[in-house]
Amino acid sequence: MADLDAIRARLLAFRDERDWKQFHTLKNLIISLNLESAELLELTQWKTDAQLDALKSDPGFREALRDECADVLLYLLLVADDAGIDLLDAAQAKIAKNAARYPVEQAFGSARKYTELKDAARKKPDA
Repeated sequence: MADLDAIRARLLAFRDERDWKQFHTLKNLIISLNLESAELLELTQWKTDAQLDALKSDPGFREALRDECADVLLYLLLVADDAGIDLLDAAQAKIAKNAARYPVEQAFGSARKYTELKDAARKKPDA
């Protein structure tokens, strides 16, 4: 499997061969990332979780899902490149931040946001 640096280098070469960098402002890249995310979301529109689980084995759906996931990743790589963000470092830092926000003893089995978890923890009577 290619690493992110290799994919980014190939993507930047693809972009530069076509002289598209002129269109790739941070704003335009973020807009494009969101448009591609919406196309990914559109694949789920009006479908139940059970229908989506069944579609995972459908070759046509899998190809569409794969393509949209790739589009999101590629635009995210361009956003990060433009902003000077190392995505792997950012992801590691975010996981660490989320681990602090969502301690296992408070978050286990809960879909609450970290602010709600803190409020609930403060309201618990001392044992």
